[in-house]
Amino acid sequence: MGRFDNQVAIVTGAGSGIGRACARRLAEEGALVACLDITGAQNEIAQEISERTNSKVLAISCDVTSEASVKAAVSEAVSSLGPPKVVCNVAGIGKFVHTTDMTLTDWDKIVAVNLTGPFLMARETIPYLLETRGNVVTVASTAGIMGQPYSAAYCASKGGVVMLTKALATEYLERGVRFNAVAPGGVDTPILSNFMPPTDASNDLLLRMMTPMGFATPEEVAGLIAFIASDEGRYMNGSIVAIDGGISV
Repeated sequence: MGRFDNQVAIVTGAGSGIGRACARRLAEEGALVACLDITGAQNEIAQEISERTNSKVLAISCDVTSEASVKAAVSEAVSSLGPPKVVCNVAGIGKFVHTTDMTLTDWDKIVAVNLTGPFLMARETIPYLLETRGNVVTVASTAGIMGQPYSAAYCASKGGVVMLTKALATEYLERGVRFNAVAPGGVDTPILSNFMPPTDASNDLLLRMMTPMGFATPEEVAGLIAFIASDEGRYMNGSIVAIDGGISV
């Protein structure tokens, strides 16, 4: 018996990195998983999960920054799999850049994906989560709980995720829906290629984001998400759980 047997889970950013590992982990523990992504890679992971677990899995194209796209994706997931018990907001983007060089277009895009996306997903799935007494786990970052150089937009968006999580946890405290977030440090995922520091970056400032433990694996973060989302995490609500090798100590 798995912790998520016959439970429906929706995972954004499921095409790669933490999202991919999360979709795989939940399916291995019995969940029926809707894999949402905008890249097309959701089809590959859905096929892989289906072959490995014989579990029902669905690949859905979704732009988490689009209200219409999120509505359509959630509707498709519910129609095909049933109302969700677990929602994992993993889709995210970011980059290192001097604040004075940050374009408004890049700022808007980072905030839209990292913060507006989780808001839209929560808004569309809460009616179903009230029915299933489910929960939402969102991927924040150590950048959302401490300062980080060359990433003002990323820090602002992840800080917003932290407070969005706490606000929703408070609002639905009496109605049986839990909201929590994980705050990873460095994770070995494809998004790392976007975090190339400026050529004149301060090594001392960059070292503030390093730990002797190195990078986490996506599977390690997925394991934490699975625990929080399961009944074993029943008493967790409004929690922001760091998994960062000690960066935020």
